[in-house]
Amino acid sequence: MTDGFSQFGNKNLRDELKSHISGPCTRIQSNFIQKLPFLGKPPSGVVLHCRKPQQVAALLGVDQEAMKSFSGGDVEDCLLNKVDLRRQQVSQAVEEVQRVIHCLTTEISHQDIRFQAVPYSDIYNGNIKVLAPSQFLVTVPVKGLAGYREARERRWRYYTLQGTRIPCPLRDPEGLQQWLEVEQFMKSLWQWHEADVNIEGDIVPAKVLLVFRKLVENAIRTCHLSGKVSLLANCEAVWVAVETAACQVEIELVPTVEVPTAWSEKAQWPRCLKRWPSPEKVECLKSFGFNLLAHAGYHWQLSFSQAEQMLLEQLDEDGGCRRQCFQVMRQLKEDVWCPGKRPVLTSHHLQTVLFWTCEKYPHLKDWQVLHKGLLRLVRKLHKCVSQHFLKHYFVPKSNLLQYANPSELDSVAQKLAFFLKNPQVSLP
Repeated sequence: MTDGFSQFGNKNLRDELKSHISGPCTRIQSNFIQKLPFLGKPPSGVVLHCRKPQQVAALLGVDQEAMKSFSGGDVEDCLLNKVDLRRQQVSQAVEEVQRVIHCLTTEISHQDIRFQAVPYSDIYNGNIKVLAPSQFLVTVPVKGLAGYREARERRWRYYTLQGTRIPCPLRDPEGLQQWLEVEQFMKSLWQWHEADVNIEGDIVPAKVLLVFRKLVENAIRTCHLSGKVSLLANCEAVWVAVETAACQVEIELVPTVEVPTAWSEKAQWPRCLKRWPSPEKVECLKSFGFNLLAHAGYHWQLSFSQAEQMLLEQLDEDGGCRRQCFQVMRQLKEDVWCPGKRPVLTSHHLQTVLFWTCEKYPHLKDWQVLHKGLLRLVRKLHKCVSQHFLKHYFVPKSNLLQYANPSELDSVAQKLAFFLKNPQVSLP
């Protein structure tokens, strides 16, 4: 699973909490500050420029009036239990989802050799990305396509799913979108040449999804998961709902062509004269290659999930607080600015905002104070949401908010503007 970050930087977080408390720390405050790094989740609220000991409660979204009614030990237990309960629920949901997806995709791979099983992992699963607490993206690797190379001749074509060519202006697909021909691979299984997925040499994502959707439907019955997993109605993508002990999780299953060790020509990165990340790290990130995702239609979508995850993991090697800022912003997004099962903004949007901001502010001095770094990220997010325009970090020609609901974006922009005017939050 990848959900940004799972741990805080212990020292920086302790220092940041101490900076919010005027005067000597009480025993309760000191114990709480020492134990917080072991909670494993970001705070569910943030109070900037705190000056009162009671505002330690607001940092975790506990009502300040309620705090006054507790004795010292009860306050600490209440705070720890609130955060720990949420962490346990999310962890359990991920565990259950992993088992279900592994079971389904194992059965699918038996039915159709072109699709591989999503492996099960106790530690980390790069095929599962948590976009929101109840929204996951799962990439299902396809088999039998190896030795990818960029197409030299570009013959852009449109078809009906029955194979009839549609007359339209010839144009290069923009941004993250591109066609994929079976001839672009040095080795390929004969099944990829079949008419169920192939039209005149093109592997069409919409046709792949039609085949895959039927396989998912059959696997749910074969694995006797009908009471736990349901296939959601969607004319293009493949979505399933999984009932977990904590909540219902909606998952998009995406057949994915993995292209290791190569780097897409569309990703003209790094940009000139940029000091973040370092040249050595850039070469390392490019070595992870990229993926081609069958989301819908005739275009395959470029994805750089492995490179992004590595960039996230190595974000604070200089001792900065970038990851803390990201996690606090993500928590505020999920609980205040943009809650819900399928929010208009996901963790990937926030991650992209983080990368652009790190590139603009590459020095450690810009990431030593939590509330300053957080406000910097929120200002960038507000600008992007207000303009309905967020450039993909590796392919800037692509707008990640291009297909987002405009009214939902405007609503989030208003909440962000309110926060920036008065950056104090007390969550229920």
